[in-house]
Amino acid sequence: MLYESMLDSVLFARDKYLVSSGLMMPDKAMIYICGLEDAQIRQERIDFWDDVYGFDMSVIKDIALKEPIVDVVDCKNVMTDISPILKLDILTCTKDDLAFTTAFRLTANRNDFMHGIVAYFECAFTQVHKPIGWSTSPFSQYTHWKQTLFYLTDPLTVCEGETIEGSISCSPNDLNPRDLNIRIMVDFNGCHMKKNMSSEYRLR
Repeated sequence: MLYESMLDSVLFARDKYLVSSGLMMPDKAMIYICGLEDAQIRQERIDFWDDVYGFDMSVIKDIALKEPIVDVVDCKNVMTDISPILKLDILTCTKDDLAFTTAFRLTANRNDFMHGIVAYFECAFTQVHKPIGWSTSPFSQYTHWKQTLFYLTDPLTVCEGETIEGSISCSPNDLNPRDLNIRIMVDFNGCHMKKNMSSEYRLR
């Protein structure tokens, strides 16, 4: 929803053209995150670089970890509940509201490994006679926006009911505002492992 400064353009058009009684469609938006088990795809896209036909190319792995992946996520791989991280009223929000830092808390719904965090967005049309909305969630019908996956530096070993706490921040890149700088901090204290880590990503 924020990538390539697309929403910036919407807000610019709103401020330039919308009359006081005008309507925004959609007028509400939310971004959510959840935890993901994704061992097979992580092996193919990330851990593959540890041993490429006998060659240690892990330096590329470090780069790959910083690149979020936009792809379709199988809903069966979602292994936590869902946490909202950003709520926007598109009729009144400003460009400054699009850069944010939000704390989150995810609760595991099964014993599993957590390899990454998935982000997706939803929009709503509430200014019409019959309010409607649509979602890019892994649990919803496919859209070309798909979902955005952030692999953690190290997978977490999580038991059902355990919580993963942390924060996520997002802001435009200083050199290219169409790109996004994203930082995810995770603090996990489980029965099988404890982990505190910070990962930086650039969506471009």
